[in-house]
Amino acid sequence: MKRERLIGLLLVAITLVAFWQVLGNGFIKFFDDGEYILQNHFVSDGLTKTGIVWAFTKSHSGNWHPLTWLSHMLDCQLYGLKPTGHHLTSLLFHIANILLLFLLLARMTGAVWRSAFVAALFAIHPLHVESVAWVAERKDMLSTFFWLLTMLAYVSYARHPGLGRYLLVVLFFTLGLMSKPMLVTLPIVLLLMDYWPLKRLVTQPPRSTLNTQHSTLNRLLIEKSPLFAMSAASSVITYIVQQKQGAMAVFEELPLGVRAGNAAVSYARYIGKMIWPDNLAIFYPHAMESLPLWQAVAAGLLFVSITVLVVRYGRRHQYLPVGWCWYVVTLVPVIGLVQVGMQSMADRYTYVPLIGLFIVVAWGVPDLLTRKADSRRGRSRRASEAPDRTKTLAWLGVLVIAALMARTWVQVRYWQYSITVFEHAIACTSGNSIAYGDLGLALLDEGRIAEAADRFAESLEINPDQHEAHSNLGICLYRLGKMDEAVKQYRMAIRIKPTYADAHYNLGNALLKLNRFDEAAASYRKALRLKPDDPDMHNNLANALIRQGKVEEAIPEYREVLRLKPDYPMAYFNLGYILGRQGKPGQAISYFEKGLRITPDDANAHFQLGLLLAKAGRIDEAARHYREALKIEPNHADARKSLREILSRS
Repeated sequence: MKRERLIGLLLVAITLVAFWQVLGNGFIKFFDDGEYILQNHFVSDGLTKTGIVWAFTKSHSGNWHPLTWLSHMLDCQLYGLKPTGHHLTSLLFHIANILLLFLLLARMTGAVWRSAFVAALFAIHPLHVESVAWVAERKDMLSTFFWLLTMLAYVSYARHPGLGRYLLVVLFFTLGLMSKPMLVTLPIVLLLMDYWPLKRLVTQPPRSTLNTQHSTLNRLLIEKSPLFAMSAASSVITYIVQQKQGAMAVFEELPLGVRAGNAAVSYARYIGKMIWPDNLAIFYPHAMESLPLWQAVAAGLLFVSITVLVVRYGRRHQYLPVGWCWYVVTLVPVIGLVQVGMQSMADRYTYVPLIGLFIVVAWGVPDLLTRKADSRRGRSRRASEAPDRTKTLAWLGVLVIAALMARTWVQVRYWQYSITVFEHAIACTSGNSIAYGDLGLALLDEGRIAEAADRFAESLEINPDQHEAHSNLGICLYRLGKMDEAVKQYRMAIRIKPTYADAHYNLGNALLKLNRFDEAAASYRKALRLKPDDPDMHNNLANALIRQGKVEEAIPEYREVLRLKPDYPMAYFNLGYILGRQGKPGQAISYFEKGLRITPDDANAHFQLGLLLAKAGRIDEAARHYREALKIEPNHADARKSLREILSRS
C-alpha cells in the first residue's frame, strides 16, 4: 500500500509539472468556450434554479449533458468568469482520472508498475492537452471520471456479485452518460474486461464444455443488457439533438465511402500521433471528397494487418485483443462514420481510447523484450538477466515519460488564449479555413481590425462559401470605414445563406451609414422576420425610420425594444428625444431619467435632459445635468453654453 501511495504522488507530481501553465491560460472565446460559458447566461449566472432546470430539460450546442452544465455553473458560482478557476477544476478532474485509472488497473491485474506506466502515459501525453486545457472540454474530464468509477464498481461487482454493487455500476454509468454520450461504448469495454484481466469468460474450454462457454457469454451479455439499453437510449437522444441543431448536416451530405475512408485514416493518424505527438491542432480540416484514395487504402490495410496480428497472438497475450478493441470500439462514436461537424479528427477524442493502446504498450513491450532475449539465450541465463531487463525497461520508461512531459509542456503554451491556439493550428495544418476564421474573430475582439480582415480574406480564399466569414469580413470593412466593400461582403453572405439574419442586420447598418435609409430599413425588416425578438434590430430599424422622417412608425419599434429588453438605455433616450420634439416634456423627461439610471455616464443624454428641464422651468435640475455632462465630457460645448445661459438668467 505504501508503494501505491508513493506511485500516486509521483503521478500527481509529473502531471503538475507538465500542466501547471494551464492555470495562466485564458478562455478560447470563439471556439465553444464562448458558447458554453461566456455568452451562455444560464451557465455564467452560476447555480440557479432556472439554470438547473435548463440543464436537464434543454439541449445546447448540439449536446444534452446536464452534469457537464452543472459543473460549469458551479465554476461560475465559485470563480465567476476568471479562467484560472475553471482550468483548475479541469486539472483536478484530470488528476483524479489518473489516480482512478492506476487504481483500476492495479486492482484488476496486480501488475502495479505496468499499471503505473499506463497511468503515467495517460497523465502526460500531449494528445490529452486539448481535453485538459480547453475549458469547454470539461465533458471529457467529467465523463471519464464516471467511466472509471463505473469500471471500479464493476470490478467489485464481478468479484462479489450482488444487487447493490450492480446498482452502483448503473448509477455511475448513468452519471457518465449525463456528462458526455461517448460512454455508450462502455458496456462493450466491460465485456472486454470479462475476457481479460477479470477472466470471467471461459476462453479455451474442452470440447465437452463448448456449451458452457456459450452460456457464460450469454449470461454476461444478459447481465449487461440494462447498460446496453441505456447506451441505445443515449445514442438516440444524441442523434436527435444534433440533427435538430444542424450538427448532422455534413453527415447527410458526405457519402458513406468518404466517411469510411476518413475513419480509416483517422485510426492510423491517431496511432501515429500517439507515437510521435507533433503538429497537434485544435481543428483538423476534413478533406471531404478530396481525400486521396491511396491514403484510405493504406490506412485500411494497416488496420486489417494490426487486427490479424492481434488475433494471431491474442490467445497467448490476452491484453492484445483487449487493448486493441478498447481503442477501436471507444473511437467508433467519434471516428466520423456518423460525421458531426467539419473536423476530420480531434485530439480530445483520444482521451479514453488511447488507454487501450497504452495497455498494449505497457504489457506488450516487456513481453516482447523477454521473448527476444529468451530466443537468443539459454533458459539457464534467464533468471540472472531478469534484473538487467527490468532496469533497462525502467530507464526506457523514464525517458519516454520525460520526453512526453517536455512535449506536453510546450503544447500547453499554445493554449494560452484564442490567438495563440489558432495561429498554431494554421502553422501545423493546411487549408484550415476554420482556423483562419476563428483567428480573425480573436483579432477582431482585440481591435486588430486590419489583421482580422486579412485572416477572414485568407479563410475565404480556401473556402469561398462561408457565409459567416463573408459577414465577419464585412464587419471589419465597416469598422475600417469601407462601407461599399462591407455591403458587398454582406450581400455575398446573404446569397450563400438567405436566412442569415445577422448578415441582413449588418447590411442595414452599412446602408444606414451610406444614408441609403430606405434600403437600410428594408434590410432590418428582413432581419427581423428571421429574428423577431432581437432588440438591436428593432432599435436600428427605428433609427432608419427616423432618418426617413417616419417618426410615428419609429415609436412602436422603440417601445418593442424596451419590451424585449427593459434595460436598453438608447431606446429610452431616443423615445425621450422624440417625445420632447412632439411637445410632451413630462414623458420625455421620464424616459431620459430611466435611461440615465441604467447608463449614468452618457454626457449627451444629460445635456438633452437638461434642455427639457430648462424648458419646464426646473432650472436647478437643468444646471445639475449640464454640469454632469461637462464632468463626463469637459469639451461638450453645447452643455457649457446652455449652462452659461441659465446661470446668466438667474
